[in-house]
Amino acid sequence: MNSSYDSDDTRPGVILVGVDLGLPHFDAELDELAQLADTAGYRVLDKVVCKRRAPDPALFVGSGKADEIKALAAGHGAAEVLFDQALSPAQQRNLERYLERPVNDRILLILEIFAQRARSHEGKLQVELARLQYLSTRLVRRWSHLERQSGGIGMRGGPGETQIELDRRMIGDAIKRTRERLDKVKRQRNTQRRQRERRGAYNISLVGYTNAGKSSLFNALVKARAYAADQLFATLDTTTRQMYLGEVGRSVSLSDTVGFIRDLPHTLVDAFAATLQEARDADLLLHVVDASNPAHPEQVRNVMAVLHDIGAADIPQILVFNKLDAMPPAQQPVQRVDTVELEGQEVSRIFLSAHTGEGLDALRQLLAQRLQHPFDAAAVDAEGPLADSAQ
Repeated sequence: MNSSYDSDDTRPGVILVGVDLGLPHFDAELDELAQLADTAGYRVLDKVVCKRRAPDPALFVGSGKADEIKALAAGHGAAEVLFDQALSPAQQRNLERYLERPVNDRILLILEIFAQRARSHEGKLQVELARLQYLSTRLVRRWSHLERQSGGIGMRGGPGETQIELDRRMIGDAIKRTRERLDKVKRQRNTQRRQRERRGAYNISLVGYTNAGKSSLFNALVKARAYAADQLFATLDTTTRQMYLGEVGRSVSLSDTVGFIRDLPHTLVDAFAATLQEARDADLLLHVVDASNPAHPEQVRNVMAVLHDIGAADIPQILVFNKLDAMPPAQQPVQRVDTVELEGQEVSRIFLSAHTGEGLDALRQLLAQRLQHPFDAAAVDAEGPLADSAQ
């Protein structure tokens, strides 16, 4: 038990559970799950971590660990138990019966946050589609009146079986309607994109792990007022503004997109296809990285995995190592602009702070040079004045 938790906090209390299955990205401290829980409006009461070679088919953690979690949840008066890994519908149902309280996983937690944060019509449609897709696999768990009832003599099923088919059809129809509405939004976006292309616009999209500072950088570059906060998924809706680069005497189109995260549910990747289209159709990606986070190499790999999923991995990138001001002095880079290897390709990298403004002028100059040499990153980084000015 951790006595540092605020007893005056009235938010629903939860127990966090993580299972180490030997994967390299396992978060032994469950820090990210705790951030997700806090963002979704929960109060973390305690954490449980265990190791297994493989998930238990019935309870994911096995009966012994389930007994421990049950006693801990009862002792704390926890309202819910949250797992860091995705649970199957059967595991979720079995755990709820065993622990005698609601059990949810990382996927539903992310969906809850998205549902709370979506503001635009498009964002709400995308979240609704992901939620419907998730619930469609969990009909047997979510509504007790859908459980199959035994019929009389000669009957193969009862009214419960009819009800579950009706609900499945209703969700299927709702998914179809939501997809159609999103397709309409996507066509509108394509029309706007073609108009930008006819004007010869150069499109830049900000991508990166959630809470890397994309929206703060966006605001600093275009003097916008997009919502930015030190929390996961602070912004979900794509915002596009024009940014003037005096060095080349022209404007470029800059878009802030939804942040990525480890194990981003495929339902969300699919549902947010319209928003992520901005990244896929960009001429250049500013891949924003939290330089102060020790886990940033793993976060970069996770972002690249999502970019592969949406077909945007081959778009030219500049790695923007943000939060320079939060890095310990001993870890501050001597050279603020250089090149590094990313998946076998040499890409530009720049260290800056969107919070203090340090390095923003160097980034603008780097972007201007990229417009002059759109297909030759090496030539951009070989130009002496930029590198010298960024020292």
